[in-house]
Amino acid sequence: MTPWSLDDAQDHLLSLELFGMRFGLDRMQRLLAGLGSPEVGMRAVHVVGTNGKSSTARMTSAILEAHGLRTGAFVSPHLESFVERIRIGGEDLEPQAFAGAVQRAATVAEEVETALEPGDRVTQFELLTAAALSEFAAREVDVAVVEAGLGGRHDATNVLSAEVVVLTSVGLEHTRWLGDSLEAIAREKLAVVTDGSTLVVGRLESEAMAEAEATVTRRSARLVEAAEPVEEARPDGGRGGLAAGPLADLGLSGYQRENFAVAVAASEALLGVLDPERVAVAAAHARVPGRLQTVGADPPVIFDGAHNPAGVAALVAALDELVGDAPLVCVISVLDDKDAAGMLARLVPRCTATVLTRAGNPRALDPAALERLAPPGDRDLRTEPDSRRALTLARQLAGARGAVLVTGSLHLVGELLADPDRRVASSL
Repeated sequence: MTPWSLDDAQDHLLSLELFGMRFGLDRMQRLLAGLGSPEVGMRAVHVVGTNGKSSTARMTSAILEAHGLRTGAFVSPHLESFVERIRIGGEDLEPQAFAGAVQRAATVAEEVETALEPGDRVTQFELLTAAALSEFAAREVDVAVVEAGLGGRHDATNVLSAEVVVLTSVGLEHTRWLGDSLEAIAREKLAVVTDGSTLVVGRLESEAMAEAEATVTRRSARLVEAAEPVEEARPDGGRGGLAAGPLADLGLSGYQRENFAVAVAASEALLGVLDPERVAVAAAHARVPGRLQTVGADPPVIFDGAHNPAGVAALVAALDELVGDAPLVCVISVLDDKDAAGMLARLVPRCTATVLTRAGNPRALDPAALERLAPPGDRDLRTEPDSRRALTLARQLAGARGAVLVTGSLHLVGELLADPDRRVASSL
């Protein structure tokens, strides 16, 4: 068999987008069995939630690495290349190693599909998840930090028996599949909690917290609430032995302080008392691409992949810290399955001007549709279908003393942040 190149692997993954998303664990279990059941006995932190999953997963990995553990991390989506989704030791997997992992999983997938119903296929996310877990086992990582895709109960990542599960947040999302209430969505995500494990939660609404409490009771699990990063440190050192107060002084911006606090709680749940100096080292290396990422100057451009009203609210809350009272021009694209009106209601009033555009994704809304969904009032709204021209226009409108915010979709962020000649876009 001729070894695949990175291009071969990514082309194969893109070909699977034709088959979309399919729930259920049967394909995944068969796929992993064919790969030697790499998930069995794997020490894991499983990260589920509405917002903050990728940041929390990367930060947890960084904290564990700083404490001497070798980690594997599985995150999604990517901004430039699929290799970003599988990380070993805090670094993206080497391109040839990534290609080999995908090829091995694809070979087993062909065998699995011969026993499936006609038309049933292993999905892109299932193949990536299996490739990641197989590579983690082959590299003998100490801990796998795995971000769930959609939901939890029927997600491909729900093949782990994780000793620590993290629920970052719960908001109304994907209601067609997960339910139309916070309780129902929390229940689907919390279905990954296993008997005797530890559940770490971020800031939750009361309905979601009630589900978390019911889950740990049913599973004989332990519930840990992440410390607020602005809390005063207690004389005894705060929750789990690490003072909460210093989390506000680690150089992280806005909502990323909360995500880091959740990552600290998850790491404490796994390891026990943490070394504050090593936590500080992890914070210094815990920047997450496409999340409150500032590039350049005159004007600076902030890239943030907020793609639902809750994520946008957290982003807006961080803007005073990031840009102060400088004029802010937003470049926005939203996919058609998102609450565009709810997002625009929070973003447009904060902006001096707004440029509505369309990411190069077939599910992205037309700028004219976004304009109709924008809040009423005397707003400076512009439409520019080409995303790169939209960014150029926004920079001109902001001027040297202003700032630009690119948001609404990680697809837009990846499109404008990455090298266009190297980027491999995914529509899922």
